[in-house]
Amino acid sequence: MKNPRAIVMIVISVIIGLAAVILASRWVAQQAEVSTSQVVVAKTDIELGARLTPDMLSVQNWPEGSIPQGTILAKDRDSLLKDPKTNEGRVVRGSILKGEPIMESKLAPAGAQPGLSFAIKEGKRAITVRVNDVVGVAGFALPGNYVDILVNTTDESARAMGENKSISKIVLEHILLLAVAQETGQGEGKPKVVNAVTLEVTPEQAEKIDLARSVGSLSLVLRNQLDNTQISTAGVYKKDLLKSAPESEVKPVETKPAETKPSVKTATTSRKPRVKSGPPKAKVEVIRGDTKSVEEFDIPAGEK
Repeated sequence: MKNPRAIVMIVISVIIGLAAVILASRWVAQQAEVSTSQVVVAKTDIELGARLTPDMLSVQNWPEGSIPQGTILAKDRDSLLKDPKTNEGRVVRGSILKGEPIMESKLAPAGAQPGLSFAIKEGKRAITVRVNDVVGVAGFALPGNYVDILVNTTDESARAMGENKSISKIVLEHILLLAVAQETGQGEGKPKVVNAVTLEVTPEQAEKIDLARSVGSLSLVLRNQLDNTQISTAGVYKKDLLKSAPESEVKPVETKPAETKPSVKTATTSRKPRVKSGPPKAKVEVIRGDTKSVEEFDIPAGEK
């Protein structure tokens, strides 16, 4: 051999190539050996309160190590479509997205009927509020979104004093929107103008909403779904909107009374006006029937 060194390099390269092929084949074999199970997944988006039908479901292979607890397996698919109490499909109690595994936690109990009641969490209530295209955030609030609720009313303390002070204040925060009109799903996610929304609240919050809509008008404020911050506000009055100073900050102008000098009293002698005496007069009593009168006559000078 003319070049032993080149031959050695070729042999080493062949060995390395064979090792790479062997390692790759082993890795592929290991991947093929990963055990999977067939689970039931949503074939389309399923709205809460809907009853399951065959066209909503499909079966997929899922790695056993990543199957969520409570997922319905393919062998139990028929139980989803045939409720033993109703002989119909099970009712969904929470929205399920396309490709998401069907889990028992998102299904209503056996025998449940379709509707919104099973979408309400334990301890919560559902209350419907009338809105318009502006109050309802112009249709951009969809089921599953969170909103704050404002009330516009008149301050009772000001009304008792005969004043009309309008106030707007946030009374509830981070309220879940269960349904828009009679739709409990987001559909295509497009804005839709409606005249009513249904909210999920606690019993105490339901009382506040019922009182608020009786004393004023309600508005919805759409908020970030991931923002759980609670902010306490004092509300805004009409005078604040017009940028006028609050009454408590308006200081009355102090005026000092004018200085007065003590008056000096001077003694004065009162004089009575002189009354000029006229000529003497004679008085004569005259009697005419039942009437008595006194008449006066001047006495000529020189006579007494």
